[in-house]
Amino acid sequence: MNSTPGLTDALLARLRAQAAQPVERAESLPPEFFWRPEIYELELERIFRRDWMCVGRVDQVRDPGDWLKVDLVGEPIVVIRDEAGRLRALSRVCRHRAMDLLFEVDAARGNAARLECPYHLWSYGLDGHLTGAPEMRGAQGFDRKACRLPEYRLEVWQGYIFVCLDPAAEPLAPRLSEIEKFLGSIDMSDWKVAGTVPWGEVAVNWKVAIENAAECYHHMGTHRGTLQPFWPANRVVIDETSSRDFIVGRMRVSPEAAAGEENGFPIQPTFLPSIPGLTPEQRSQTLLAGVFPMFFLAVGPDSATWFDWHPTGPESHRVDIHVVVPPESLEAPGFAEALAAQLDAVRGIQAEDARTNAGVQRGLRSRSAAPGRLSLLERPLWQFQNYLAHRLTDSEE
Repeated sequence: MNSTPGLTDALLARLRAQAAQPVERAESLPPEFFWRPEIYELELERIFRRDWMCVGRVDQVRDPGDWLKVDLVGEPIVVIRDEAGRLRALSRVCRHRAMDLLFEVDAARGNAARLECPYHLWSYGLDGHLTGAPEMRGAQGFDRKACRLPEYRLEVWQGYIFVCLDPAAEPLAPRLSEIEKFLGSIDMSDWKVAGTVPWGEVAVNWKVAIENAAECYHHMGTHRGTLQPFWPANRVVIDETSSRDFIVGRMRVSPEAAAGEENGFPIQPTFLPSIPGLTPEQRSQTLLAGVFPMFFLAVGPDSATWFDWHPTGPESHRVDIHVVVPPESLEAPGFAEALAAQLDAVRGIQAEDARTNAGVQRGLRSRSAAPGRLSLLERPLWQFQNYLAHRLTDSEE
């Protein structure tokens, strides 16, 4: 895997040293971290095959037989709800000759009474057990009852489905419990995916996208005509948590862009009616919550924007962006028009970010590229470095 072990070891030592610095002395990552194949292979092994990844929402697999087709860093997985109502993350690889059970299915989601292999018609129940294996009479030692699809660990948080390929990984729930206090009364457990911007594959390393999403310093440049007047960079509060697993920020609306004022708080304009019961402070801002490696939400007073990222190569990743809303919003007057406007806004912001990220990726390949000092507004990047250092250099613990 690693054709230049000396270089990789040197880069990891540099990462460890940088992450150990106080935030006031933080620098950006060495450029090689964003394009070297051996670094990406290490990330696949020590991050994406060992940590929790968000793959969908419970409302997308609501009924028995509902399934989501997931490809998680090369592992074909189906997230499916069984007859008892339990969500499962099953391997899609047939136990006979390794055929992908959904290889001939183009849809990303659907419903099935069972999973049937298109190769030799072996079939499996919704819980993964073998239900049919034609013409296997005479195969000595073949135990139908013992044959079942492998199952991966699955946890649900606020309606979001997370899967982990590593059976020895720490549970996810304790890591996310700290974010609950920042959400306050907001509970997304029964919210629905109302619309999606399927952006697709981008020729940019996954960490470039994560770093861009984690900080609002770039509002002044990339989003100078869109987000900066609405959420000025100098009004964004990055909560100084001690965690290396997640970041939380509060993007506070500017008085000039506010829809009004209540108890001294500028009230943030929304596309949909605000969630009942929110305080004026909650209605004055959008909460930015990121859980490393790749789960990010922007939770506003009326809806959440969920960034669904997955790495696809050393210099590429895939992204879909979903708008998630409380169920009652689906019946609100003018919902379709409001959702269309919100999705248009998401497309515009993503287009701005995509141009910036492409420029950064190009610059990282330059011989003159080098780590630069970070602003304190970029504290999340320093936290991300701590996460990477732990995962990539302390992974044998």
